[in-house]
Amino acid sequence: MKFQITSSIAVYNTDYDKLKKAINSFLSSDLKIKLYVIDNSPTDILKESINDKRIIYLHNDTNVGFGAAHNIAIKKTINNSKYHLVLNPDVYFNNGILAKIYNFMEKNNNIGALMPKVFYPDGSLQYLCKLLPTPYDWIGRRFSPFKKILDQRNKLFELRFTGYNKTIDIPYLSGCFMFIRANALKKVGLFDEKIFMYGEDTDICRRFIKLGYRTVFYPEATIFHEFQKGSHKSLRLTFIGLKSAIYYFNKWGWFIDNERCNINRETLHQLNYKK
Repeated sequence: MKFQITSSIAVYNTDYDKLKKAINSFLSSDLKIKLYVIDNSPTDILKESINDKRIIYLHNDTNVGFGAAHNIAIKKTINNSKYHLVLNPDVYFNNGILAKIYNFMEKNNNIGALMPKVFYPDGSLQYLCKLLPTPYDWIGRRFSPFKKILDQRNKLFELRFTGYNKTIDIPYLSGCFMFIRANALKKVGLFDEKIFMYGEDTDICRRFIKLGYRTVFYPEATIFHEFQKGSHKSLRLTFIGLKSAIYYFNKWGWFIDNERCNINRETLHQLNYKK
């Protein structure tokens, strides 16, 4: 293999100072690496600021979406790298994190994708370990006025009872930092480009599980994510999120989804969940 890890960052009108933190975090590794910055912005002004030979900058004529942007890089790297990291532009992490994840993946060949422990910049935990979503989790929760019911569901859906302090298999990893085994990705396929944004990570996790690969939360590695919950602040992003949810449930099943039920039930059983 030419590279040990390749990575892609999809950007859209992204502030370079924020993006620089993500870029520097990835480039600080001693491993053989390559980074693709896929720019969906109207202009290619970011190109002027990116001049490291380990980075390839590509500008799209239109905003193709999150998954489609990452697919551009994955298609170019999948045969030349052992692992590919899907990385958000608002993520940063300390030196040594990539090597720790790389070594863990090398020892566990049945893992298709991995997510580390994720914190907000202030050090508080982000609850990104999740069960496969029901329509309530993705649509009902967004508009539910019943805070007590919502909090109870979040404790289960986001697997908060686990404590987030041990390595566990979970069915839904966040796409903010998804470390993927390239050989597994060849079998599973790329991100579903019919999902513009939101839900493409859930969809690809299901496909990993369907083919027998583990999707793992690995808290020994930690990162920081300046998560903004854009879909909760913008009507446009809310609409995009709803559209993605409708597509996802049309694809996998709405209220009747036996596969989802079985995967979630097995996950909770393995985690010794008690009501």
